[in-house]
Amino acid sequence: MRRTETPEGRSVRLLRVGEQVRHVLSELLQRGEVHDEVLQSHLVSVTEVRMSPDLRHATVYVKPLLGQDEQAVLKALRQNTAFLQREVAQRVRTKYAARLKFLTDESFDEGSHIDRLLRSEHVAQDLADE
Repeated sequence: MRRTETPEGRSVRLLRVGEQVRHVLSELLQRGEVHDEVLQSHLVSVTEVRMSPDLRHATVYVKPLLGQDEQAVLKALRQNTAFLQREVAQRVRTKYAARLKFLTDESFDEGSHIDRLLRSEHVAQDLADE
């Protein structure tokens, strides 16, 4: 059996299933199918879904638009996990229904922090010396 992996070491199958789960969750949130006031009043981006090797667990990274009310949005997603898991299980055909775990995507904040560091006086001064 030939295994195909990405340079990061994750299999193409894990990435494909993760992308299918991301797409289903994005659609559910965008269409307002989750009956929750917080989720219906916020635009939420599902930025990435990482599947465990056995496809039984999915870590879902989310970011509310403009980073507003992140904790309230996370709490609402966690309260509606059972509904979301059921919907994902119906729409993404896998042997087991994946358990969803919601986390805030911090990559945007890290990128902004790095950008600020690169623009700081000390770094600009070092770069000018070269």
